[in-house]
Amino acid sequence: MDKKIILASGSAQRKKLMSLLKVPFSIRRSDAREQTRITSTCSALVKKNALLKAKDIAGQVKEGVIIGADSVVYLGQKKIIGKPINLRQAKKNLKTLFSRPHWVYTGVAVIDLYSGQEILDYEKTKIYMNHLSDDDIDTYHQIVCPLDKAGGFDIEGYGSLFIRRIEGCYSNVIGLPMARLVGMLKQLDVKIFTNAPD
Repeated sequence: MDKKIILASGSAQRKKLMSLLKVPFSIRRSDAREQTRITSTCSALVKKNALLKAKDIAGQVKEGVIIGADSVVYLGQKKIIGKPINLRQAKKNLKTLFSRPHWVYTGVAVIDLYSGQEILDYEKTKIYMNHLSDDDIDTYHQIVCPLDKAGGFDIEGYGSLFIRRIEGCYSNVIGLPMARLVGMLKQLDVKIFTNAPD
C-alpha cells in the first residue's frame, strides 16, 4: 500500500526538500503553538515542537503519514534564536551569529496513522560565519526576507556567501534533515523514489 504523506509545514524550503523524495505528498500548515524556551535540552525542545505540529494535523485527517519539523538556531547555554519579528531584530541576530559558532537544531516527528506508530528524532549542524558589516547586512536584507527563517538567514541562497563552514547535515540548515527523515520513513515502510525516472 502506498501511504499518503502529509507535510505539516507551510515552509517553501521544506516543500522543496520533500520533493527530492520523488513521492506524492500534500501540505497542511500546522497552527500548533510552539514552545520557545528550553527547559531541558535544545533537542528536546525541537522534538516537542515537531510532535506538536504533527499531532495538530494528525487530529484533522483520517489517514496518512504526517511529518512535522521544527528548527531553531542554538547559541549554547540554553539560548536560541528563532525567526526574527522585524528587520531590526534580524540585523541584531546576524551580528550575534557571526560573532561565534552556533548550531541549527531540527526536530522531526513522523506519525503513521495507518499503524499508530510515532517516531521522533533530531539533527544538529554547526555553523561558522564570516564577519558582516552593517552595509553587508542591509544589502542582504534587501535581497532576502529574513522573517520566515530560523536565525534569519538562508544557507541555500545568498546566505551561503557568508557561511564559512558547516559541520554536519546541510539540508538540516535549510529546515529538514533529509537523510534522517528517510531513515525514519523506512522504519514505517514508506517507499521513496517510487516516481524517479528510469
